[in-house]
Amino acid sequence: MQDRRSDCPISCTLEMVGDRWTLIILRDMLNGKRRFSEFLSSPEQITTNVLSDRLAQMERNGLVLKATYQMRPKRYEYAPTEMARGLLPVLQQISLWGNRYLADTWTPPESFMQRRIAFSRQMSEDED
Repeated sequence: MQDRRSDCPISCTLEMVGDRWTLIILRDMLNGKRRFSEFLSSPEQITTNVLSDRLAQMERNGLVLKATYQMRPKRYEYAPTEMARGLLPVLQQISLWGNRYLADTWTPPESFMQRRIAFSRQMSEDED
């Protein structure tokens, strides 16, 4: 991220993930989706051009890793990086907030809500 509005961590984070699709794609990734067609099957009905754009942006920002799984035609799968997995508690809290304050929102799967992330040794040393 080159052009920040400020050095506020909330502002910087929102510049990276604050659009209407990035956290939805990340939610799906953290629930096991890896391939383009799997992301398209989500209930939010993202369009192919927006999905392509967001996946490329997420890769540039270090949130996903892209790997070829088929050569002809060329197809890719995507996996969340440690940086992206670090957003899991944030997504869980957003889910809890939405369930509490927004009527008729679906309850996330227990497997998603109970999942915990394992931070790298370096990250936990930084927090001491």
